[in-house]
Amino acid sequence: MAVNWRTKSVEQSIADTDEPGTRLRKDLTWVDLTIFGVSIVIGAGIFTVTASTAGNITGPAIIVSFLIAAVTCGLAALCYAEFASTVPVAGSAYTFSYATFGEFIAWIIGWDLILEFAVAAAVVAQGWSSYLSTVLGYRFDIGSLRWEFGVLHVDFGAVAIIAVVATVLCLGTRLSSRFSLVVTAIKVTVVLIVVAVGAFHINPANYSPFIPPAEAGSVAGTGVDQSLFSMLTGATTSHYGIFGVLAGASIVFFAFIGFDVVATTAEETKDPQRDVAKGILASLAIVTVLYVAVAVVMSGMVSYTELRTGPDGQRANLATAFTANGVDWAAVLISVGALAGLTTVVMVLVLGQTRVLFAMSRDGLLPRSLAKTGSRGTPVRLTVLISVLIVLAGVVFPMDKLEEMVNVGTLFAFVLVSAGVLILRRTRPDLKRGFRVPLSPWLPIAAIIACLWLMLNLTGLTWIRFGIWMAIGVVVYLLYGYRHSRVAEAERAKG
Repeated sequence: MAVNWRTKSVEQSIADTDEPGTRLRKDLTWVDLTIFGVSIVIGAGIFTVTASTAGNITGPAIIVSFLIAAVTCGLAALCYAEFASTVPVAGSAYTFSYATFGEFIAWIIGWDLILEFAVAAAVVAQGWSSYLSTVLGYRFDIGSLRWEFGVLHVDFGAVAIIAVVATVLCLGTRLSSRFSLVVTAIKVTVVLIVVAVGAFHINPANYSPFIPPAEAGSVAGTGVDQSLFSMLTGATTSHYGIFGVLAGASIVFFAFIGFDVVATTAEETKDPQRDVAKGILASLAIVTVLYVAVAVVMSGMVSYTELRTGPDGQRANLATAFTANGVDWAAVLISVGALAGLTTVVMVLVLGQTRVLFAMSRDGLLPRSLAKTGSRGTPVRLTVLISVLIVLAGVVFPMDKLEEMVNVGTLFAFVLVSAGVLILRRTRPDLKRGFRVPLSPWLPIAAIIACLWLMLNLTGLTWIRFGIWMAIGVVVYLLYGYRHSRVAEAERAKG
């Protein structure tokens, strides 16, 4: 297994981007990257995860949970920015890991990113469908767009949005960026209106108790459903209390997922050494301000007890706070904003997934035929294949608890990228870096510790599922990627 640690040089990774037939067009600026970042991050998290987490796990201290998650993402973002400016190649954490840790870890992280992007896209597509049903229900008497055929559940709304975004992506990243700009403007406007209107309905009494006392609840917090940290320390629950705040940070982290997608488009950026860092940091700064504002307003509008998941399993969302205050028109506005928000989330998730698998295919770890680009410089066949697989995932697999599954995979990627910055600084100090993480090595080390800390505050059951997924990935690598790797072929040719 020693050859599994073979690395692919930075120079070779960059050289591969100019191969005929697998070349991506360089169309994007830092403004485009910022739009991509904001378009994916402002989505499911702000409209759904925020309310349910406050009601079930944190109480008003959801504000602190968001700040913890934001700081962690900010530290990781600095590391992503340095890596992407140094290795401006599609694939993000996968490509970075190949250059530092070697092929086996690169495959693991690539397999891990499938969990982040593809599974998240399937979940968000179904959320988009439910909001579409809500919006259409205001004018037309229709039911759910989800139909059941025995054990299979076909969500026609989800199928429709995946088909639309796949078409847009196949037509080119420039068109995708312009589409994202329009839709992102709509949902950011909705969020700003929601914050402005909600501010007039804040009752300071709702902020007390800011951190509700810990309790063993029926919704979350005991056995393997409590955080791994609370299990290891002998606590009985991560339902409210300080353990709830920490567990909440690990869950609302889902709301920030997506800024790393900006790094996957480095190869398609006109000036990646300068623009990737700007795009990543600008998008993260914008969404952090909006998220904290929403958390402050929502927590002040209603008591956290009104945001708890009901006995029927119905989860609260952002509209719940406005309905409780009699601002019914806001529910309509939020539904429209959520529909717009989730549209771009699905699109950028599919974009990120195709770029990661594109890089893996170009390296031979997956069939190389998937890395072919069309006349518009986009991987059309891979985009279509990924879209079909995402639809099938939504049809076959249950989607409960997948926010945490996505989180553990993303945090794992953040740990490796942060560590990779330290390794590449030592092994290749000669490389041109368009952006350098300040206060190195301390900030990258802080990023690693912060990400590991959030991982510890995910549930024990999430860790079990993550381990099973990773084990499947190792088997796939041994059966295919290990033998078909282009780096391995080059080594055999030399030998």
